[in-house]
Amino acid sequence: MTPPVARNNAAGSAGSMQLHQPRLAEMVAEVLRERILTGVLQDGDFLPRQEDLLQEFRVSRPSLREALRILEAEGLITVRRGNRGGAVVHSPQAHNAGYTIGLVLKAQQVPLSDLGVALGRLEPLCAAMCASREDRKKTVLPRLRAAHEATIAAVDDDLEFTRLARRFHEVLVDTCGNETLKLAVGALESVWSGQEEEWAERASAEGGFPGRERRLEGLRAHERLIELIEAGDEAAVASVALRHLDATQRYALSQQARARIVG
Repeated sequence: MTPPVARNNAAGSAGSMQLHQPRLAEMVAEVLRERILTGVLQDGDFLPRQEDLLQEFRVSRPSLREALRILEAEGLITVRRGNRGGAVVHSPQAHNAGYTIGLVLKAQQVPLSDLGVALGRLEPLCAAMCASREDRKKTVLPRLRAAHEATIAAVDDDLEFTRLARRFHEVLVDTCGNETLKLAVGALESVWSGQEEEWAERASAEGGFPGRERRLEGLRAHERLIELIEAGDEAAVASVALRHLDATQRYALSQQARARIVG
């Protein structure tokens, strides 16, 4: 796309420039967005200085600032103020999608149980796909085992156990081998994990966190999933994952039967 040019002629009076400013900002944002999405600008890079961007795009300073606000609202940059400021680039991540989805679900007052049902259907599919991967011994099992061992080590720490147990489930999705499912289900996982960690904090403070035996039951289910994935038994993996999710969600939701997704 050719960079937009702000015209400074008779037709471009002050009122006309105000009219076109939002459109110019969108056009500049589109060019910079494309550079981020295609890797021309990579995660952690700085955008060029505003003076350089003004010279390149030949737009007004307000138009450029609005373009940067658009990109910042999309999570693609963070604008730092001050003498050492600048705009830092962020590559799109699944947790950013999860944040947006969480806001929409919250705005629509969606029950937490609704999110649980979605994950209960989708995560077993991802787990089965892990078992179907021919390279699972290199790409899936090492990460699952590492997550499982870390969870075992934290079995007596309420909050750390919750975080690491959720990490195991996130790895199941992240190693399924399908990029679309990784993004879509991974976003839902991030929303659920955030909700479960908030619940764990309350339950631990109030003395209502699951006892050690119930935690060990969950760990045994994780261990069984690892064994079945190693064996490549897709049907059994899906079945165990479904039962495990149903059991863990039933307990969490029983503590907050009418809970809705919170930010």
